[in-house]
Amino acid sequence: MASRAHPPEQAEGNTFPKLLLDNARRRPERPAMRLKDLGIWRTWTWGEMKDEVMRFALGLEALGVKEGDTVAIIGGNRPRLYWTFLAAQSLRAIPVPVYADAIAEELAFVLDHADVSFAVCQDQEQVDKCLSEQERLPKLRTLVYDEPRGLRDYDPTHLHSFDAVQALGDDKIAADTGTPARWETLIAAATGEEASTILYTSGTTGQSKGVVLKAARAVQAARDTAGFDHLNERDEVLAYLPLAWVGDHYLNYAQGLVAGFCMACPESPETVQQDLREIGPTFYFAPPRVFESLLTRVLIRMEDASALKRGMFRHFMGVAKRHGEAILAGRRVPLTGRIAYAIGERLVYGPLKNVLGFSRIRVAYTAGEAIGPDLFSFFRSLGINLKQLYGQTEAFLYITAQADGTVRADTVGGALPGVTLKLAENGEVLFKSPGMFVEYFKAADKTAETLTEDGFIRTGDAGIFEPDGQLKIIDRAKDVGRLKNGALFAPKYLENKLKFFPEIREAVTYGDGREFVTAMLNIDLIAVGNWAERNNIGYASYQELAQHPRVAEIMRAHVAATNAALAEDAQMSGMQIRRFLVLHKELDADDGELTRTQKVRRSFVADRYAPLIEALYGGQHECFISTEVTFEDGRKGLIQATVAIHDAVVAPSQPARKAA
Repeated sequence: MASRAHPPEQAEGNTFPKLLLDNARRRPERPAMRLKDLGIWRTWTWGEMKDEVMRFALGLEALGVKEGDTVAIIGGNRPRLYWTFLAAQSLRAIPVPVYADAIAEELAFVLDHADVSFAVCQDQEQVDKCLSEQERLPKLRTLVYDEPRGLRDYDPTHLHSFDAVQALGDDKIAADTGTPARWETLIAAATGEEASTILYTSGTTGQSKGVVLKAARAVQAARDTAGFDHLNERDEVLAYLPLAWVGDHYLNYAQGLVAGFCMACPESPETVQQDLREIGPTFYFAPPRVFESLLTRVLIRMEDASALKRGMFRHFMGVAKRHGEAILAGRRVPLTGRIAYAIGERLVYGPLKNVLGFSRIRVAYTAGEAIGPDLFSFFRSLGINLKQLYGQTEAFLYITAQADGTVRADTVGGALPGVTLKLAENGEVLFKSPGMFVEYFKAADKTAETLTEDGFIRTGDAGIFEPDGQLKIIDRAKDVGRLKNGALFAPKYLENKLKFFPEIREAVTYGDGREFVTAMLNIDLIAVGNWAERNNIGYASYQELAQHPRVAEIMRAHVAATNAALAEDAQMSGMQIRRFLVLHKELDADDGELTRTQKVRRSFVADRYAPLIEALYGGQHECFISTEVTFEDGRKGLIQATVAIHDAVVAPSQPARKAA
């Protein structure tokens, strides 16, 4: 602990391949990466990882990869895919990661737009998606795969295994023993002004844009935040976030190379929770929906526990609510409170953190959308140092973050080192940062729209500064509107309040320019399914459960509670929900309703479910709708349902305070 008083030793260099070489020199025997395969964790040291990257880079060079080429990386969290980033960057090629769950059409858009000529795929599924779009991808000439299962009989003309590419690298080294030195010299000669990667945005507000990042800027941004949280070589993370998302690229890849810590890759998306328990990370990030899901699971398990365990859990969670956050922040707490909390740590908090895989966490973050205050306080009261940050792909993630001792549920922290923040006249947050992007790839007009005349980036988010300098995000600037009577309408704020309830997985609200506010809800199948099982309610599908009358009553109660909370705030009381419905299907990224980072595409949903919205405002009590869905194998189908529409309980509004 004492060592944290001093800045952690960071790798030197202004490009990621330079950081790799420096880590291999400084800490060759320290673990750099782990992978759980067939139930067994395999570890690579920094020295071993450097050799793996070099062999693959030289193999890519033998296949024709050169400076300026774009190399697609398609798949999940796998060491070889992370090594591909470094291998491409060492040759001054530009890696372009693609979401593993992107359908073939989405994948083809990115590969075509980015002029991709080489693609490194995780497995047969990703190879098949590339091959199915060959006509749209005339520039794509070479595919490389990591996992060989199912690919034995494929035409090998332009298809190579990862091992075969590394073998080409070995051949180059055998033919000329000076090849490794030449490779390192090429890395050392990089200025840092080269494009480091192109990250495509999630497409919340339209078509995805390719965000071009410079190497030196990206490294500096990672260096600033690694220092901010004292990350060092003894930290460990679990890399389970989407490989193509800026969060994974920054939090795991960039900060790992800067700080020299170990990045562990789970066996599969389905085993993340078990792998998290086995690794016990010290640094952790999850969007609010992950913490919502974890809390839902905890509460469901407690409902099934014995009366003694339920009673003990409720008692000590009450103790944690009173004293946990104060103890974590180092504030004064009565001796009786500390003793009670210590007993709770032994009996409840410690075992619970162990089950969740949070026993060793010293720094944890959440971001992406607002987190409910009670949800935030729940995890902090357990002794987990959960904080909030605010960032964007265009900033290479961090813009603000909460420093220890200044953590609050309603803000996202102050500006980080090197970041300049200000608000436009309309309240939009503007920033400059060390990692700010260069441009949108092949979209000069969009770049110009995003940058102000004095070089600030428009975030599209509306915010305010608190007296202590922390930033509070209200909503997307373009989404904040008014009802016909002039009352404020902030849809994201409202949706986050609804999603605090474990039975509500997603919510979409409408009201701008309308007489009143309405909501479309998705149930959480795990939480509501558990409730149905305990109440002997049978159901055959999500659709059947979602439209059950007793489920509607649960939703009505949650909407009423949300309205009651809104009524206590004079500014927000006017946007209480008057009518709502429970959607007959889950919102899905494959259907275009969510982005690949699970954010609602509000305008798309409004168009897709226009008949339901009109029924909500037209006074109808049910509406028939037929919705096209996309199955995992790409096939299309229809889901038809008669959706019930409900009136909500509206609370009396508090009188508005007179302006000073």
